[in-house]
Amino acid sequence: MTWTFTHDLDSFLTTAEPAAALHPAGNTLVLTITAALKRHGLRFYGDGAPLFGWWRSPAGVVDGVIVWTPPHPLQVGMVPDEAVLSLANAFEEWGVNAVNAERAVADALTASWPDRAIAQEQRLHRLAELTPPSPCPAGQARTATTADHELLVEWHRAFGRDTGQPVARAESSVDDRISYGGLALWEHRGVPVSMAGMTRPTAGTVRVAPVYTPPGLRGRGYAAAVTAHISRAALDAGAAEVLLFTDLANPTSNGVYRRIGYRPVADRAVVTRTAVPTVT
Repeated sequence: MTWTFTHDLDSFLTTAEPAAALHPAGNTLVLTITAALKRHGLRFYGDGAPLFGWWRSPAGVVDGVIVWTPPHPLQVGMVPDEAVLSLANAFEEWGVNAVNAERAVADALTASWPDRAIAQEQRLHRLAELTPPSPCPAGQARTATTADHELLVEWHRAFGRDTGQPVARAESSVDDRISYGGLALWEHRGVPVSMAGMTRPTAGTVRVAPVYTPPGLRGRGYAAAVTAHISRAALDAGAAEVLLFTDLANPTSNGVYRRIGYRPVADRAVVTRTAVPTVT
């Protein structure tokens, strides 16, 4: 039983990705991040060198994965209980100061941090039966195009500010999603009023993100409508599963997604430390 850590993305994709893909919901963040790095290069999320890791069981089977793209939190996929302590010891040496993992795993990994704080609590949802909002708000959905680029970049950055998750390289992220029809807008009287995006399919799974409505236009059903639209687009494109994350501090959005057919899968937490450890 051991962890293997490497900066070699190809090694991770060859050795660990096939096993991670067997559990696409629990490993959705790791899978989409590593897929983006393969497509766009290792500096897509920042200038720090990404780190990849996988855990092998006593039988030699890979059943735990992580990816770290500094300066973002360490992303932990599904990991067995016996792998947690050695992972915590390893990233203490790296100077990690933020972790995103299933709630119980996040608590165990950061138990030794005297200055730990819960930066965000998230809930992963899976689409069961899509139920478009009724009544539907005024307007209609359309696929975003390059003509919407400036607005989409602005809204991506606003989404990052609202959620406390700054969006790295918003311009290139928007360009990429437009290239495969991965962004949709809800328009009212020809004016965009809400946005929803989706990731590229990974292991048969698509994740809806981000969803954003400007503050002055909220509470009118636009987010539910555009999310239902992009969810249908994901299904029509062949996704076996459609996922999304919600912020547990926002009961309104959790209720919106429940009403259009999303059901809870697991809770995650982003845990941070205020004092950055010294790496020797």
